[in-house]
Amino acid sequence: MGKTPEKINRRQFVKRLSLAAAGAAGFPAIVPASVFGRSGAPPPSDRIVMAGIGFGMQGIPNMRSLLNKDEVQWVAVCDLDKEHLKRAQDIVDEFYGNTSCATYHDYRELYQRGDLDAVSIAVPDHWHAILSIAAVQTGLDIFAEKPLTHSLREGRALCNAVKSYGRIWQTGSWQRSVANFHHAAQLVRNGRIGKILMVEVGLPQGHHDFAGTGGQETMGPPPAHLDYDLWLGPAPYAPYCPARVHMNWRWNLDFGGGQLMDWVGHHVDIAHWGLGFDYTGPVEIEGSGEFTRAGVWNAPTRYYLRAKYADGTPMVVAGGHEEIRSGTKWIGEHGWIWCNRGGLEAYPTKLLDEFIGPDEKRLTYSRDHTQNFLDGVKSRRPTIAPCEIAHRSASVGHLGVIAIELGRKINFDPESETILNDPEANRLLARSYRSPWQLPQ
Repeated sequence: MGKTPEKINRRQFVKRLSLAAAGAAGFPAIVPASVFGRSGAPPPSDRIVMAGIGFGMQGIPNMRSLLNKDEVQWVAVCDLDKEHLKRAQDIVDEFYGNTSCATYHDYRELYQRGDLDAVSIAVPDHWHAILSIAAVQTGLDIFAEKPLTHSLREGRALCNAVKSYGRIWQTGSWQRSVANFHHAAQLVRNGRIGKILMVEVGLPQGHHDFAGTGGQETMGPPPAHLDYDLWLGPAPYAPYCPARVHMNWRWNLDFGGGQLMDWVGHHVDIAHWGLGFDYTGPVEIEGSGEFTRAGVWNAPTRYYLRAKYADGTPMVVAGGHEEIRSGTKWIGEHGWIWCNRGGLEAYPTKLLDEFIGPDEKRLTYSRDHTQNFLDGVKSRRPTIAPCEIAHRSASVGHLGVIAIELGRKINFDPESETILNDPEANRLLARSYRSPWQLPQ
């Protein structure tokens, strides 16, 4: 006799179909609703079961956006700070009118639940890669914050894992789901301003004191509600002080990358979109930065990068330089187009009235970044801001930080993702981890 058929539930069945679809040409992209006999709104058993990790800042609005979608069932929250954890739990329980939201201190315990379809991650940059690779290995789809990772080598490892495990990824580069950015990028991609002569990307400067802890560098024991050692995780050990942790961690290069890395996943991402450079990076980059070395904040406060791509396209990325306007500006032979949050301008102005014809290049369309992710989870089609694209956007920042730190031009091969003829610079593409942490294999 043959083996007894294995009994699997609906969720396991969907995941198996999804993984098969990812590797089998011609497999239906969407599992028909009739498979499950449903009609109308999805019943609770057929919703996308989600949890979230990290609720110190962006994790809360991301969760609220997902909670408001009918197809989502939020079941758990995870955070190393008990105060953040309680706040997140209360939001979920109030939304559903019950007390069912589970809480977790350690992401590894959360991943062992077995009933999750997807996870939202909003943690400090130095944790992005480890948490995310572990999630895809668990079979989860991911909505996560930019920049993709804390180093270029981490980014490549994460992209490889997402591809290998057939997961759906959405980066929080939500500008791609906004009309003015989409229209601007499409106009550039379809040659409305001719050959691109220069791209200017203006980013914020300085250190913004999000948590009100600037100047609080007195070392001491961490508060009882925070697991500080686990918060440090793979980062080098450093004594606790309020200015080092929540929200303001981004101003210390052990945990973040300053305004440059905070924003590269937005405006440089849009620049790449318009140029058609979503799957490549610069071949050379150089720059300079100014640093405030007082206290524990050491990320550049003012910076200026000059990059060049394989086709000769030059790009400037700057923060704190008035001549580089905030946002993304493509300058071409026949005019220019500039866009920012709430802004869209062009010269000549009639460019903005142009329509993209049916036979022209059409960029991925979305007007709801969260819904675009959920649609990807259901259909297994790529999102508007998938992992590889986020990695290439972040690579400009990673290379820029290295060029600033070393004070010299670096030459980069975007195919092999190595810095050429400069072993010292090439080593900086990766970061060493504090024992016993390492990337999941």
